This record gives sequence, structure tokens and C-alpha cells, in this order.
Amino acid sequence: MNVMKSYLAGATTLAGIMAVSPAFAQDMPSREELWKMIQQQQAQIEALQQKIDVTEKKVQETDKKVEATGSEVERIASSGGGSGGDGWWQKTSVGGYGEVHYNGGDTDEVDIHRFVLFINHEFNDKVRFFSELEVEHGVAGEGQNGEVEVEQAFVEIDVAEHHSVTAGLQLVPVGILNITHEPPTFYGVERNNVEVNIIPTTWWEAGIGAHGELGSGFAYSAFVHSGLRVPTTGANAFRIRNGRQKVSEAKAKDGAVTTQLTYSGIPGVQFGVTGQYQSDLTQGEGEKTSATLFEAHVDSSFAFGPGSIGFRALAARWDLDSNAAEAIGRDEQYGWYIEPSYRFPVWYGDLGFFARYSEWDNSAGGGADSEFSQTQIGANYWPVEDVVFKLDYQFDDAPAGGTEDDRLNVGVGFQF
Repeated sequence: MNVMKSYLAGATTLAGIMAVSPAFAQDMPSREELWKMIQQQQAQIEALQQKIDVTEKKVQETDKKVEATGSEVERIASSGGGSGGDGWWQKTSVGGYGEVHYNGGDTDEVDIHRFVLFINHEFNDKVRFFSELEVEHGVAGEGQNGEVEVEQAFVEIDVAEHHSVTAGLQLVPVGILNITHEPPTFYGVERNNVEVNIIPTTWWEAGIGAHGELGSGFAYSAFVHSGLRVPTTGANAFRIRNGRQKVSEAKAKDGAVTTQLTYSGIPGVQFGVTGQYQSDLTQGEGEKTSATLFEAHVDSSFAFGPGSIGFRALAARWDLDSNAAEAIGRDEQYGWYIEPSYRFPVWYGDLGFFARYSEWDNSAGGGADSEFSQTQIGANYWPVEDVVFKLDYQFDDAPAGGTEDDRLNVGVGFQF
């Protein structure tokens, strides 16, 4: 070993020094003592060498483990694998929307009406999950005005090209706004009254659905789901909106079936019709009351000049079959609206103007005048496609005993 050679060379040198310097030699150890010292140092060197060999072996083993770990990470990243689902961090998306309103008139309040988060996940190219969690009116809890609600939580599975089945908590396929109600997608600070009081937007149920395209612009949705549970007494007896159970420990004695057919074969135009049947709106808690809903709508947009002309129209009607509903005029409930608009680009973003006329009646089967109507005019401004500022004024016309609230509404909304 090189170290040993160095020590031997040193010993030889020392021996030479002792030979030429008697005084120095008297202070130096004997050759036997020097040899023992060299042997002790050699033993220490060998012990250190063993430790070095062990350390090098451990370093090599660690390098192999690090390399194996790196290879596994690369394999997982490339194949989309990992605990809890392959590539979930790449296949999970987050989105949402929200809106803040100011309502003038007798209402005179400001409110964060809703804030919604979407969390969606794609398991593979055929199986997906969708969810929607909403907070209404800012604060929820005992004594507060708000609510926390799960509006969607369902799985979608492709069963053929352009055809899928869904299972879980999902939106009922009816009308225009119940399916697409993000603030930048519609005019007006508040949602129209027909798709609030007759079609109880937002309306979700639990069930199994089928959706797909039929070709030539036709598409369908069919949904077998939990049903409404309307109150049978009081001021809101048999009122449709008050029958939403929101799938919160919902009574399930009687379910419902909803089907929708749409046609989009003309560019910029969609026609849609929806039918629903439920055998008992009371869920066995009153006189059996079967109910049928029919709805039709058109949603269109055509290029005109620098912008586009929009037109929406919708009509919906419920027919309830029971003596109890007929006795208070709630056996017939209907509503309709028309909404022309014009949207065009400005120096930054888009500006749009609209007008809407609505009529609705939740007691149309009675002999008394119970019809409400509303006229709205207003504007939307989109600085970007997913952010909107809204301004409108509403003129209400209520029947005797009804409430009118002519007022200014201002809002801001967004989606992402």
C-alpha cells in the first residue's frame, strides 16, 4: 500500500538521522519500539480502510435506490399512474362561477347570491366524474340566510360514440337556464321568473340518465330520478318551487321521468322540448296528485352588422291531477317569456342590450286573477368572455294582493 511505503520510508529516514546524530538518537525510540508504533498505525489504517469500503458500498446501494425511485416516478408520470387513480393530478379540473347583486326598490339589499365550485375528474377516456358545490347568500348555518348545497355529483360513462349514461346527483334536463346558468351566459341580474317559479331553476335530482346525439342536429336526454314533494297545506300548497327536496334525505315513494329532445341543425339556433311525469307530487303525504310538465324553448343568435341579434323564448306548463290542487287553483301552473337582445364589440370587450317580457301564474286553475307579469330592460358588459357586469330595470305588474317591486338591479358575475 502507498501509505505503508510512506511509513517505511519515514522509518528509514529516521534511522539515518539517528545514525548521524548520537544526541538525537538518545531521545528517539528503539527500533523495536518504532516497529510496534508502525504496526499500530498500520492496524489503524486498515480499520479506516474497512470503514471506507463499507461507506462506499452504502453509497452505491443508495445511488441504486435513488435511480430506481427516479425511474418509477418517470414511469408513473408517463403512464399516468399513482395512488388514488392514474394521473389524477393531470386529469382533475377545477372551475366555478359566482355573482354579486344589488337589488333596489323595496328589496334594497346587496347580496353574494351564489358562489359555486366545480371539481371534475376523468378516470379514463370513457369514465368521468362531475361535481358542483354551491354556497348561497354568503353565510350558512343556524340563524343565517345562506345555504351550502351539493348541486351535482355524478358519474358519466360513454357506452357508444356520442352516447353516454349518467348516475348520481344531476341537473334535470329542462328549459334553458336549468342546464346552463353561469352568469356570463344570460342577460339580467336575476334569473327570469318563468325559469324560477314554473321551472324551479336550479333543479337537481338523483337518478340514472341517458344522453346522446341522434344525428342531423338532434340530441336527447332521458332521466329517471327522484321526485318533487310539494306541501299540501298553507300559502305554498302545491307550488312547484316549494316541492324541491334537493336530494337531502328526500322522500322517494314516487319518482319521476324526464325526457328532452333538442334540435341544433340550423347554425346559431337551438329548439328544445321537454316532458316530465310524476305519479304523486305529495310523496304519499296527501291526496295522490299526479303531475305532467311540458316545456318548449328556442335559443338563437344571428350575426347582424358588427354584432349579433339574440332571441330567447320559452313556455312551460304544469297540469296537476287532484281535487286538493284543483280546489285552490293550483291544478294549472304556467309561464312564458320572450327576450330579444343585441350584442356587439366595443373598444374593450362586448356590450349587449336586452328586453324581456314574462308572464307566470302558479294558480291558473282558479277563477280569480292570479297572473304576474314583468317587463325588463337592461345591458350586459363583458370585458372578457367570462366576466360580466349587469344593469337592468324591472317593471312589475301583480294581481290583487300580490307584491310589486319596480326596481334597479346591478350585478357582477364570473365563471372560470
